Amino acid sequence: MIKGLHGYSFNYSNVVTQAKIAYQAGFDSVQLLPEHLFRYLEHGGTIEKYQKLLDNYGLNVGNINAIKEIGRHQGHQREQLLAEAERIFRTAQAFHCPVVQIMTMHEVDYLPEEQMLTVLADNIRALAEMGMKYGGIKLQIELVGYTKFNKIEQALEVIKRSGMDNVGLVIDFWHLYVSGHQPQDIAKLDKDQIIGVHICDGRLPHPGELWDELVQRDYAVGEGDIDVQAWVNAVKATGFDGPWSLELVSPRHWENDLLDTAITNSRQIDDLVQGTN
Repeated sequence: MIKGLHGYSFNYSNVVTQAKIAYQAGFDSVQLLPEHLFRYLEHGGTIEKYQKLLDNYGLNVGNINAIKEIGRHQGHQREQLLAEAERIFRTAQAFHCPVVQIMTMHEVDYLPEEQMLTVLADNIRALAEMGMKYGGIKLQIELVGYTKFNKIEQALEVIKRSGMDNVGLVIDFWHLYVSGHQPQDIAKLDKDQIIGVHICDGRLPHPGELWDELVQRDYAVGEGDIDVQAWVNAVKATGFDGPWSLELVSPRHWENDLLDTAITNSRQIDDLVQGTN
């Protein structure tokens, strides 16, 4: 099993601290947010210095998470997307990072379904080609549960239309749960369609409540409404042998001791994935 420390679980920290606690808690890699990594590089840090730190800890950069709003398709907006992506891919290659995450937000929600899929397939093809240019980097699509592009079938369709074989899925339990998926939908996937897994918990919005991840995901694993073990078992049923991470999108838990959180997350991954449940 490969364990990655998810940077968003430690949203108020920096990449140096994330590497240290990943080592102390028994993780194999760090999964970095671009905003954390670029902040480090813009304030005196260097790729060489951070790579040396990772080497000392026996870690690697497992992925960079994420290129957002990948549906930008009009004029300068698409140019901006590709420029942002190139910066991330170039940095990923420097760290020998194998995966970059991609995701939509609401930028294509207004489009008819067919046009939305066409736009996304075109953009994902361009991003995947860029990933190949920078050392064969893979792209993992995260489906955002409260957007129009939130179904596994949609993602598989745009991957097919893109014609690229370095694109797959990240199985984020909360996003898929709130968009109506069930564990059995995951169990029937081919393991090669899955690049990564985000173990997480949470709930749907209460009646009359607006979508807000910082509210509906403000739960540690075991505190929310998701049968997390059932989702883990579904992923395992595919034969998946890639990286697992635990994602806390939880302002409450961001205020806790970072090392304590990392140790808890590491143990929960072990118990859920390697246990006998």
